[in-house]
Amino acid sequence: MTMPRTRSFMQVDVFSAQPYGGNPVAVVLDGTDLADEEMQRLARWTNLSETTFVLPPTAAEADYRLRIYTPGGELPFAGHPTLGSARAWLEGGGTPQHADRIVQECAAGLVTVRRGDGSLSFAGPPRVREGALDDAYLDQIVAAFGITRERVLAHQWVDNGPGWAVVQLATAQDVLALEPDLSLIPTAMVGAIGAHPEGSSHHFEMRTFAPGAGVPEDPACGSMNAGVGQWLTAIGGAPSAYRVSQGTRLGRAASIEITADPDGTVWVSGATTVCIRGSITA
Repeated sequence: MTMPRTRSFMQVDVFSAQPYGGNPVAVVLDGTDLADEEMQRLARWTNLSETTFVLPPTAAEADYRLRIYTPGGELPFAGHPTLGSARAWLEGGGTPQHADRIVQECAAGLVTVRRGDGSLSFAGPPRVREGALDDAYLDQIVAAFGITRERVLAHQWVDNGPGWAVVQLATAQDVLALEPDLSLIPTAMVGAIGAHPEGSSHHFEMRTFAPGAGVPEDPACGSMNAGVGQWLTAIGGAPSAYRVSQGTRLGRAASIEITADPDGTVWVSGATTVCIRGSITA
């Protein structure tokens, strides 16, 4: 156990142009000398989907190293914590090695974050698992979602670290109507996506459920959207640039922009707003 001391702390709202409409992340800007169990205890206490700890990098190319904790455990990578932590690091006086980008080191490797007008974007890391779900797991998911397999248009592993799988339903309304029984999939990390009607401000509605990480439903999920974006743009299931709404059932208004470069790199973009600045004793 370390001797508690005062550390800089921020809470950042991610993926909403309107503060308090997206997904918050707690950022401890100096996690130096905190033990794993101390980080985990703090993450349980904040009770947010993720709490992050900024550390000195070990890779020469990186601007900082990030550890990411849910209430249930550590993640090798997560999307909205990546953008929120980058915003907090910049606001806390961090200076990147390159003016146009930040390089984050995390357990999944190096992640590039681009700086744009009013938003940040991260490059989706490679998926560690892809391909169709096996029949047994798909049966568990549809049972938990209270739907039949016939209503699933497609399904895929889109795991870039947290363990994500996704099912595609016909419409955004189908996604919003889900009333999942997560007790049937207590260790799952799974999402559902469906198309909004033509002419809508967003192309898709997304919901993500992470009982395996201690988060029943995530208000906005960058890592899931990164993996889904890599999958859908590669198979022609979505245009090279599209927008996703998320958090609707939770009273949020998250907006996530996906852009696929010609080389296949998928960028996940969104607004980031520091809502709380101060210090924490840890």
